[in-house]
Amino acid sequence: MRSSESKIVSREKLESLVAVHKKRGQTVVFTNGCFDILHVGHVRYLEAAREQGDILIVAVNSDVSLRSLKGPGRPILDEAARARLVAALRSVDYVVLFSEPTVASLLRDLLPDVHAKGTDYSADTVPERAIAKELGIQVAIVGDPKNHSTRALLASLRKAPHD
Repeated sequence: MRSSESKIVSREKLESLVAVHKKRGQTVVFTNGCFDILHVGHVRYLEAAREQGDILIVAVNSDVSLRSLKGPGRPILDEAARARLVAALRSVDYVVLFSEPTVASLLRDLLPDVHAKGTDYSADTVPERAIAKELGIQVAIVGDPKNHSTRALLASLRKAPHD
């Protein structure tokens, strides 16, 4: 069994790995997220994404990009910790960090077969829908209904009585 650390790869290394998997006829699925505090919704989302193919790549937002998306006080966990936690999941084959506002450039570089997004999106609201269509990448909406979030978990923790 591969260590979680060995699943975290550079963009350049990932490009060559994807080429090998595609040459073998394997379906490559790509997804992304912040994963600031890993929770059951994340696990279900990643397992559902994996069901779309043979290989699952997860792009994790860098600290800088997460902060710009989520605001002050975030991230809770740094990018290395978040990448390592995601990589530890059995359903995940590779993890790559990214800093751009969207994963459009990663989709262009990697050319996965499927781009999976969570149920907080629809086919019409996926930020990368145009680039996916242009490149012939199928978009799949996966996971359970979005009733889990790091924001809600943090709010609950703030309200909890302190010992």
